[in-house]
Amino acid sequence: MNERIEKLFNEAGFHKPEMESLGIEHKFEKFAELIILDCVDVCMKNQFSGVENYNNGAVSSAEFIKERFGIDK
Repeated sequence: MNERIEKLFNEAGFHKPEMESLGIEHKFEKFAELIILDCVDVCMKNQFSGVENYNNGAVSSAEFIKERFGIDK
């Protein structure tokens, strides 16, 4: 499992030994990869939405991603 994905799983309260014993580690990893690809898709679509500069693009991509997942932080 990717080190960053594993770190985030641990922060969410999951631990690799538990996932391995349940035989679901690969499902969690796939879930994380799908979320990441969805975020990349948002950024790529935003790239072509007429955003004028890098900073505006980064901020608007971040806002689109938070909105897409219903996160208010």
